[in-house]
Amino acid sequence: MALNVVGSDSYCFGGVVRNYEHESSTTNCLMKVAVFLPPQALNNENAKLPVLYYLSGLTCNTQNFITKAGAQRKASEFNIILVCPDTSPRDCNIEGEDEHWSFGLGAGYYVDATTDKYKKNYNMYSYVTDELISLVNGNLPADPERQSIMGHSMGGHGSIMCGLKNPNLYKSISAFSPICNPMNCEWGQNAFTKFLGEDQENWKQYDSCELLKSLKDSGKEYNILIHQGLGDNFLDSLQHDNLIAAAEGCDNYKIDLRLQENYDHGYYFIATFIDDHIDFHSKFLL
Repeated sequence: MALNVVGSDSYCFGGVVRNYEHESSTTNCLMKVAVFLPPQALNNENAKLPVLYYLSGLTCNTQNFITKAGAQRKASEFNIILVCPDTSPRDCNIEGEDEHWSFGLGAGYYVDATTDKYKKNYNMYSYVTDELISLVNGNLPADPERQSIMGHSMGGHGSIMCGLKNPNLYKSISAFSPICNPMNCEWGQNAFTKFLGEDQENWKQYDSCELLKSLKDSGKEYNILIHQGLGDNFLDSLQHDNLIAAAEGCDNYKIDLRLQENYDHGYYFIATFIDDHIDFHSKFLL
């Protein structure tokens, strides 16, 4: 399946920001993806480059990170491809999916829905960890053996959860202000009920705290960097303490949690520390 270019390229730090769209067999709708292709992707036809996937947060789309975070400078330096998928299916016209900013449109929570209303389209977990990767590897100069994942807020939940569930897929994981324990916060409880039904046992597979508890004896090593602003208005809902508690006593979880005084939940925070994250991932990708 092809990724189709939308609009014109924007040149940036020797590479280009390029927007794509494609028909998805996973979400059964048209999906958009923003990509930064670093210099070697343009100048070396035989290049196979590492890929860093970024999952955005509630209300966001493909453009928030690629236009606000300032990640291209470091990605260009290391010749890392940046891939920014959307946060939900679009134009599916499902009743109730746009009633609140914390659920539905722009808020797919990176799960595969099982309830009748949403299971046809809201399959963002499979989209991110399977179909999107196949498209990137098939259409871009990507090295399928070198990929990592990061995200913000709901996307931070997505990056940690997808990374924990797929240790052979992603070399490293990072997050800004992640929703660490969605089963234990109002946003997650509302979304999981609508997407996955009332049985909370079915929620655990998408909750990073529950995954950490279940994977302690897996023998897999996980390298995770988290930045959390202590001036974040949503701090009580994000629950980074629960994540650290879930990982306690297990040496195969290497979690570097960096708490930053005064910083809030927004993209000024991300732009301030984005270089730290790309430096972190470069150690595992290069």
